Amino acid sequence: MTDKSRPYHHGDLRAALIAAAEAVITERGVDGFSLREAARRAGVSPAAPGHHFGDARGLLTAVATAAFTELGDVLTAAAAIPGNRRTRLEAQGAAYVGFALAHPAAFDLMWRRAVVDAADPDFAAAGRRAFAMLDEVVRAGQPAIADPLDPALAPTVAAWSLVHGFAKLAVEDVFGSDPGTRERAAAALLPAVLACLEV
Repeated sequence: MTDKSRPYHHGDLRAALIAAAEAVITERGVDGFSLREAARRAGVSPAAPGHHFGDARGLLTAVATAAFTELGDVLTAAAAIPGNRRTRLEAQGAAYVGFALAHPAAFDLMWRRAVVDAADPDFAAAGRRAFAMLDEVVRAGQPAIADPLDPALAPTVAAWSLVHGFAKLAVEDVFGSDPGTRERAAAALLPAVLACLEV
């Protein structure tokens, strides 16, 4: 994700607007996003975002793309730890849930097709990469599959569904809202949940 602490300077408007948009959705949620507010926080005119992103959808798509890129990075790092496939799958699950807990607003935005452009090439590529990192661990040693509806991807989709559902439950405080409860739930329950998978 972008560094929100970096001040805007000439030539860095795109990054400044993405950082400002991240800050807005973090504070107000996706439904509270305002293009005008993002521009204000970036220190530019309300018309300035249009030159880089076209409209609010374009800017939110850029924020979601950055989030998918970071998710892909943490899944890649988790896949690289020593151990067997189960160990690496548990590490990826923990990384996925950890990302959701650290960036709940961005995590929400990533799946909101009503407000992002899923056909955007960068957004689509970042999403495919994140899925590919998970697939690489779940179906270790098997050829990559291009068709997202191929039944051979069922084990990966099952793992993704479990981890994504767990992340949503944790973000929504289903396991409790006391400080640290989300993290304790992930540590205590997620490995057992993943053990239900026959992969």
